[in-house]
Amino acid sequence: MLEIGGDGRTWLLSGPTSSYALSLTEDDTLLHLHWGPRIGIADAEGLAARPLPPYRGFESQIDGLEEYPVEGGPRFVRPALSVRTDEVRGTEWTFRAYEVEDDELRLRFSDHELGITLHYRMRHDVVERWVTLTNEGADVEVLRADSATWTLPLREGWRLSQVHGRWAAESQLVRTDLTYGEHVIGSRRGHTGHQHLPWVALDAEGATEERGEVYGCALAWSGTWRICVAQLPDARVQITGGIGYDDSGLLRLAAGDSYATPVFAGLWSDGGFGGASRAWHAYQRAYVIPDADRDRPVLYNSWEATEFDISEDQQRELARRAAAMGVELFVVDDGWFGSRTSDRAGLGDWTPNPDRFPAGLKPLAEDVRALGMQFGIWVEPEMVNADSDLYRAHPDWVQFQPGRKRTEFRNQLVLNLARDDVQEYLWEKLDALLSSAPIDYVKWDFNRCFTDAGWPGEPYPQKLWVEHVHAFYRLLDRLRAAHPGVAFESCSGGGGRIDLGVVSRTDQVWTSDNTDPLDRLVIQHGFSQIHPARVMAAWVTDSPNTQLNDRVSSLRFRFVSAMAGVLGVGGDLTTWSEEELAEAREWVELYREIRPVVQRGDLYRLRPPAGGLSAVQYVHGDEVVVLAWLQAQHYGEPAAPLRLRGLDPGNAYECRESGEVHRGAVLMHHGLPTGLRGDFDAAVIRLRRI
Repeated sequence: MLEIGGDGRTWLLSGPTSSYALSLTEDDTLLHLHWGPRIGIADAEGLAARPLPPYRGFESQIDGLEEYPVEGGPRFVRPALSVRTDEVRGTEWTFRAYEVEDDELRLRFSDHELGITLHYRMRHDVVERWVTLTNEGADVEVLRADSATWTLPLREGWRLSQVHGRWAAESQLVRTDLTYGEHVIGSRRGHTGHQHLPWVALDAEGATEERGEVYGCALAWSGTWRICVAQLPDARVQITGGIGYDDSGLLRLAAGDSYATPVFAGLWSDGGFGGASRAWHAYQRAYVIPDADRDRPVLYNSWEATEFDISEDQQRELARRAAAMGVELFVVDDGWFGSRTSDRAGLGDWTPNPDRFPAGLKPLAEDVRALGMQFGIWVEPEMVNADSDLYRAHPDWVQFQPGRKRTEFRNQLVLNLARDDVQEYLWEKLDALLSSAPIDYVKWDFNRCFTDAGWPGEPYPQKLWVEHVHAFYRLLDRLRAAHPGVAFESCSGGGGRIDLGVVSRTDQVWTSDNTDPLDRLVIQHGFSQIHPARVMAAWVTDSPNTQLNDRVSSLRFRFVSAMAGVLGVGGDLTTWSEEELAEAREWVELYREIRPVVQRGDLYRLRPPAGGLSAVQYVHGDEVVVLAWLQAQHYGEPAAPLRLRGLDPGNAYECRESGEVHRGAVLMHHGLPTGLRGDFDAAVIRLRRI
């Protein structure tokens, strides 16, 4: 809901539980008023009537209060907007008008012939903000155009939450006290990066998992980015975020050009970190994830079974075993195309290897379909090997600096997707591929970052950092429109490209290349702070886990760990015993029963994976699912009962495993025993309200 003050210079956006307010002073200074519990327009106007603090010493009167700080004038905070022409740098803007359309608020400003529009939209309790620049004059270089600056209320003892990591150790949740100065996270790698998800949360006064105020911000961008959390000298806190890691330049706007930043979304919750997560999840299921009401199928991926040693008959044998297990989607991973017998060759040549698939992919895909499964493939379209027909024909199509060495990571180079001819080549190849066989699913990978981001011959080569991502989005959108039955998964060496931007264009994301079930509990815990189980792909692989740490774990523990998201299987099924295959079929059958609750339900993190007992709970309508894991039992002590959440205390709940009936109030106060014992034990507990 959007309300406007009587003077037309105060605006209030409200969701079910929260409000966001801003106002314009008489001298056209846009001030932030309120972000927090729901208020009325009269309250917002009362806040707008308060005078600015008096000028003191060397501090700006508006720093920490301004809604969207620009470069120039009496400001010393980090500017959200920095532009320059041949003659002048900075912005001296004037308010022109406001517009309202479909609950979207647009505030229009101008600086001579540069138009600047601030966009606002409230969806549930999430505020979406972005900025549009339109140039009608001389060329303007955009050094930086952040999507938003968020201003927090004055509080004591702010604490910052973020998720950091690296390859195979993504989404590690960490909380630290916020100190004076700036805390900057981001990626200078050309993709979102394994090192940080573009999300932060701040709490003060000791928020817990289910209690206290939490503010969160998340950026919808899949390239280089930056989020800066600043505690100013007067203790005010602002969060600024957007495209680009530094201020070296994004693009040039010629006369008639326009540019829109990605969305930088924010939310307030008084339900602690769990309440904030559930709000993020509900927002993504309602407004971001394509076809979020469709549950994702159980898949099998052949990579860990075969790596590059692929044959058509071998894939058929794996498919037969996967189908017997109850798998619904069979995916052929890397190695099916070109001369791809290792990671040294073939990338860019997106036609089936004639020695491995003499008649193309269609016969295998049809056989997989006949087994009752969908068929999927792996691709990495943005990359090329030097040993490929594509590179030999077009060595100028990659990112490179003239006179400099072309760096190869994983024996591959990055295609300059900002080029129109590269985009068209990839469109033609991928469209033909998806038309050549009954393909239902594409795992889209991105296995190396930018290193030689040059574009010889382009007057402003710096723009490739932005244009590559826009081209990636356009290509995905075009393929989805042409092949509406095909689902897409985002992968980037695991969790290297996960953000609201890519989530809005894909059906699920590959959370990490690390499939160790114990490590995955920690990764999934951090991932769940912002993203829902509906997009979190998780696999059951072999034991010992030879990909990483040789840890031995039971099939039970591996399945229950992976059942916390979109279940997949990735082990070498030809080495599994008949007993293991039979047990796996039971786990897959169980997951398919609980899938609507896991993928659509509200998530409660009952105990974090900090050693010992950990658990998550999902509630969807009358159904409740608890997944519990015991890393190790000590001194013979039984695992503590799990205090459930989100139940109706006045109702009774029947446990489907034991038949026991429990009162909701008892389950929430006294807890539910799990019966877990020993090392690496796990359980699925189902309850139904009666």
